[in-house]
Amino acid sequence: MTDADTTTATTDWLAWQESWDRQQEWYMPDREKRFEIMLDMVEALVGTAPRVLDLACGTGSITARLLARLPDATSTGVDLDPALLAIAEGTFAGDDRVRLVTADLKDPGWPAKLPHTSYDAVLTATALHWLHREPLADLYGRVAGLVRDGGVFMNADHMIDETTPRINAAERAQRHARMDQAKRDGALDWAEWWQLAARDPHLAGPTARRYEIYGEHAEGDMPSVRWHARVLREMGFGEARPVWCSPSDTLLLALK
Repeated sequence: MTDADTTTATTDWLAWQESWDRQQEWYMPDREKRFEIMLDMVEALVGTAPRVLDLACGTGSITARLLARLPDATSTGVDLDPALLAIAEGTFAGDDRVRLVTADLKDPGWPAKLPHTSYDAVLTATALHWLHREPLADLYGRVAGLVRDGGVFMNADHMIDETTPRINAAERAQRHARMDQAKRDGALDWAEWWQLAARDPHLAGPTARRYEIYGEHAEGDMPSVRWHARVLREMGFGEARPVWCSPSDTLLLALK
């Protein structure tokens, strides 16, 4: 793990983790259930001491839950966002089970930056929907090359079935009504969370850099579960199917 920033001693990184979790739960009230099932399947398929790649790791939400449940696991987190990586760096400072890597997943050479060439499990959540289909398929091919035989890849994200427009519209309307009520009750949304980060003396610089990289938050594609499963099989996974879903999100598991 790289040396933590010198601000670690004066910054409550766990409070920032908690704040990030609450902001994400505004969008996804069942977020913890996704993580629970994800780790259930990690344990079932690759055991209690897996080598994990936390793909597009952000603040390390998956890694934190992985290590709390499976303390013999190790995790490599990879992301490009300097602000979220700063929170992850502060959170896991001194924990030799965790390595953090800065890399752009759209760069074909990103796997060369990793400390290992093979992983028992590659896990990601609410991160890949900003990629369009072609770069996402390319990413899946690189992920397939990193998962060992018998290993797993799991992606928990928005996967929209365009063949059910009325169901989709009803679910979206209900979800947004609930989000509006939570907002009135004081929940922070994405934009407000980043405004707070921009005012924090230890995150202001990394936040400014992340906006230079990404600009404003933009969506990519959210293809159906069938598309994800088909592409993962084409890239070399032997089996692929959902292991959990809500009306708006899916946890898809692919087995090498």
